[in-house]
Amino acid sequence: MTSAAPFSGFCRDCLKELAAPVRRCLACGSPRLLSHAELYRLTLAHIDCDAFYASIEKRDKPELADKPVIIGGGKRGVVSTACYIARIHGVRSAMPMFKALEACPQAVVIKPNMEKYSQVGREVRAMMLELTPLVQPLSIDEAFLDLNGTERLHHHPPARTLARFAKRVEEEVGITVSVGLSYCKFLAKVASDLQKPRGFSVIGQAEAVDFLKERPVTLIWGVGKAFAATLERDGIRTIGQLQTMDEADLMRRYGSMGQRLYRLSRGQDERTVEIDGEAKSVSSETTFNDDLSRPDELVSHLRRLSEQVALRLRKSELAGQTVVLKLKTADFKLRTRNRRLESPTRLADRIFRVGLQLLEREVDGTKYRLIGIGVSDLTHPDLADPPDLVDPLATRRAAAEEAINKLRDKFGKASVETGYTFGQRRRDQ
Repeated sequence: MTSAAPFSGFCRDCLKELAAPVRRCLACGSPRLLSHAELYRLTLAHIDCDAFYASIEKRDKPELADKPVIIGGGKRGVVSTACYIARIHGVRSAMPMFKALEACPQAVVIKPNMEKYSQVGREVRAMMLELTPLVQPLSIDEAFLDLNGTERLHHHPPARTLARFAKRVEEEVGITVSVGLSYCKFLAKVASDLQKPRGFSVIGQAEAVDFLKERPVTLIWGVGKAFAATLERDGIRTIGQLQTMDEADLMRRYGSMGQRLYRLSRGQDERTVEIDGEAKSVSSETTFNDDLSRPDELVSHLRRLSEQVALRLRKSELAGQTVVLKLKTADFKLRTRNRRLESPTRLADRIFRVGLQLLEREVDGTKYRLIGIGVSDLTHPDLADPPDLVDPLATRRAAAEEAINKLRDKFGKASVETGYTFGQRRRDQ
C-alpha cells in the first residue's frame, strides 16, 4: 500500500509552515495560504508586477488608492495600463483613451513617466537577481526565473523563496507582484495570471493535462485572434479538443504551429530560461492629440523622440546601427522605414538626421496620428560614432550634444532645448 504524499503548504503572510489543510493561518489568521502536492518540487517561476505603471503612481500618490487610475496619453492616445478598479469598469490596455473614459468617466488619467517606471523596474530586477542568476526579462515588469539548485543558497525551497520575494517587494518597493510556479515556462506564465493581483498560483505536472482540458485555445502562447478564428472554423475551441488530436494531423493542418499546439496542449514545454534575452531595439514614439501633416510639426516631435532614444541608449550603455522610423496614418495604417548606418550611433543628432531623411519621403499631405523613431542592431557603445572625416561639422555637433547632456544631467531635461523642440514640452502638457 502506497502512503500519501506529505502535506506541503505555508502562509504567504507570516510564512509559517502548515501541518494540515486549514482555511486560515493558525499563527496570524491570514487566509492567504498556499499548498500543493508538488509545491516544494517545482522550480520554474514567472513573476509579473501588478498593473505596474498604475501601482507606482498610486504608491507615490496615496490619495489615489481607492480611485480608478488610467496611465496613458491625451484624448487621442491609448491606455498604457489601468489599475484594477478601472479594469472593473471595462478599461483595458491598448484601448483608445476616449473609449476608456466613456467606460470610466471618473478615472484619473496620468501621463506615463517612463523614467520613473524604468527605475522601479530595475529595482525589482535587481531583487530577482538576488534569488538566481537565471532571470529572463520579458518586459520592464515581468520575467521568468529558474530557481533550480538555489535551495542550499536560500535555505528554503523555491516556493518559499518566491513568497519571501513577493513580500519584500511589497514592503521595500511599495508595489505588488503575482507569482506563477510550475515545471515549465508555459504553465508558469499561465499560473501568474490566475489570481491577480497579489497572486501566487501553482500548476504541477500531474494536473497539467486536466487543468488545460477545459481552457480556451487562446491560452496557448502564439494563438491570437486571427489564428483562434482559423481554429474556430475548424471546430476547435478548447485545449481539450487539441489533446485528442494526432501531432502529424495538427502539423499537416497548421505547419510548425501544429506541433506547438500538440505539445503545449499536453503541458509539454522544453524551453529553458535564457539569460541572454537583451533588448533587440531601443525606440520612442508618441500619439498626437490631433492628426498632423505639416513637416515642421512632425520634425519637432521627431527631434524630441530622437533625444529620448539617445538618452536611453546612454543609460543602457548601448549603441545601434539601424535607424527605424515608424508612422501611423489617420486611418491606422502603419509605415516603417529603416536605414543601416556605416557605424553604430548613440547620438540624438545622427538618429534625428537619418530619421529626417526617411520622414521627408513620407511628408506628402498624409495625416499621421503617431510617429516613432528607434535604433536596432544594438552593440557596445565603444564602437559608436567614430570621427566623421566627410562631415567635419558632425564632430562639432557630437561635442555640443555631449555638453548638452552634461547640463541636462545636472539641471534637468528641460534646462536646455534645441530650436527644433523649444517650447514643445509646454505645448504637450
